Parts: sequence; structure tokens; C-alpha cells
Amino acid sequence: MQQIDYKLYIEVNPEIRFGKPVIKDTRITVYDVLQWLASGMSHEEIINDFPQIS
Repeated sequence: MQQIDYKLYIEVNPEIRFGKPVIKDTRITVYDVLQWLASGMSHEEIINDFPQIS
């Protein structure tokens, strides 16, 4: 299995969302995405609701 460089997709900036990890170039936290997945949302539903995540 090929490793993915998460730094291409996730960034941490103390001035955005109090320094929480966010999806690059958005204000959507990684925590939010994981919560949506854990609650049963599909990848397609998340992308439809938040098209800035691709």
C-alpha cells in the first residue's frame, strides 16, 4: 500500500480554527470530517455538502 503525504492535504496554522488541523485551503477541520464519517455520512455526501473538499 502506497503512503500518502498528508501534508499535501492537511495544514496547521495557529491563525485558522485555533491551530486545529484543517483541510488545506479551507476552514474545515480534520476532526469535523472524521466526525461526519463516524456518524455514517459517505464520502460522496461530504463532498456534495462541502465541494471545496475534493
